[in-house]
Amino acid sequence: MGVFDSGIGGLSIAKHISQQLPNENLIYVADSQHTPYGEKSADFIVERVSFISQKLIAQGAKAIVIACNTATVHAITHLRILLSNQLGDYKKVPIIGVEPAIKPAVKYSKTKKIAILVTQATYQNQNFHDLVNLHRNDAQVFIQSCPGLVEIIEQGQQGSIYCNQLLSTYLKPLIHQGIDTLVLGCTHYPFLQAQISEIVGANINVIDTAAPVTSQLIAKLTELNLLTKKYQQGQIQFFSSQPNKQQELFIGSLWQTKVTLLPFSSAAIHD
Repeated sequence: MGVFDSGIGGLSIAKHISQQLPNENLIYVADSQHTPYGEKSADFIVERVSFISQKLIAQGAKAIVIACNTATVHAITHLRILLSNQLGDYKKVPIIGVEPAIKPAVKYSKTKKIAILVTQATYQNQNFHDLVNLHRNDAQVFIQSCPGLVEIIEQGQQGSIYCNQLLSTYLKPLIHQGIDTLVLGCTHYPFLQAQISEIVGANINVIDTAAPVTSQLIAKLTELNLLTKKYQQGQIQFFSSQPNKQQELFIGSLWQTKVTLLPFSSAAIHD
């Protein structure tokens, strides 16, 4: 299976998938040369998503997970149409995207005041706003664009004073609005969950998307009879379009083992 994001953010999804499907082989691609997608044009995002997905499928990936909210809202429809034209039936290669967990947020919010943290590109995307309007029901939804957070995470500066200051700038107005539920609308943001929870306090429920995305993937693989029949531990490979030692160490710490980060553009990828 292929999982990718503009950088290391999608690892929050990949980690959950590997825990729930330990016997599956997994490829993770960090498109770090072009991070963050949140500051790129829609056309550029569509191009990168199409390129990476087709390369993974050409190497035998039986499912694709776009582990990026920005890439999902901009490119998943285009990708499905593209693969349908090329493969005849794209359903044979399920394409799973990441959307902010609006429905569970609305369901469990008591004050019916919800906030979503997103990238600039997601904030500007009409499909995203249509999705919010579709599922908001009677809830009041505050959408907060968060420029700079993805870059902080990619640079490993989550514990910096600047990071906490930026988070406070984005979160305190939402707290004053009386929200009781906060949706992390970017796969990078779970790596800031400890700091976010400290700022918003125990009375605000923080929701990310790793669990529902994994559940959707398992459901699709089951429906299409694509789950592996093997019982041994699956292999995990990590690639980056701009590999560096910091990324490699971060991935190793997350998986609690030594990993080798390979260049995406020239490496031979095996499912």
